[in-house]
Amino acid sequence: MLRRLYSNRSLRDNVMLGTLTAFSAGMVNVTSLIIFLAFTSNVTGHYAILAQEIARGNWLEAGIVLGWISLFFLGNFVANLFVVNSRSQYLSHAMPLIFEIACMIFIGIYLQEFYASRLWETELMVAIMLFAMGLQNGLTASVSNMSLKTTHLTGLTTDLAISFSMLTKKEHRQDPKVVEKAWLLGAVLTSYMVGGIVAGVVYLELRNGVFFVVSGLLALVILYDLFKISIAKYISGNQPFIRKSYFEREVIRRE
Repeated sequence: MLRRLYSNRSLRDNVMLGTLTAFSAGMVNVTSLIIFLAFTSNVTGHYAILAQEIARGNWLEAGIVLGWISLFFLGNFVANLFVVNSRSQYLSHAMPLIFEIACMIFIGIYLQEFYASRLWETELMVAIMLFAMGLQNGLTASVSNMSLKTTHLTGLTTDLAISFSMLTKKEHRQDPKVVEKAWLLGAVLTSYMVGGIVAGVVYLELRNGVFFVVSGLLALVILYDLFKISIAKYISGNQPFIRKSYFEREVIRRE
């Protein structure tokens, strides 16, 4: 899921990464809506709030919302900074998720142990979640060459509608790229919705523990590729008779 970049990524790579991260984004967004009455997986609504606060002359509130938007921007920036500058492709792709996991664990612990529903605490928690969602969105968009944006559904719904309209023509229905894109977008959209529903149900039982569940899901994304890398190194170094066939299958699957 994390090892390959751009054209080297298969449909399976993108579907697995997209669905798991979209599921976690849906969970985070619904949980933040329940606890803080704020959306944290995108900033579309926050731009409208920013404009409204500026129009009313509420400069403190406008500054806070601008800070939220800036943190989402910073998360995207940091994620792509890792992708384009690190020598280890796997590590560069894993680091944004590691930071996101740290944010989720911090929020879960703070809510359980210290949170007193004060306004500044709510604003801080929303800020951290927006930064974390920016990290996730920046990572998935960067490694998939902008094919995936898993934390918000506005652009995804638009792309899906365009793909469906293309499928009304026979030549496009016979084009694997068009069909695969529609399948990918539909899977991500469905996963986001399911994640949100699951969060709403799980919150009734676990409350703030939902953030630890999200951390576990993101850890699975990291550990999956770590396991694959370990297997590949073992085969390369210790199993010369099956090494060739293994890497031939990898090349074929990438193509």
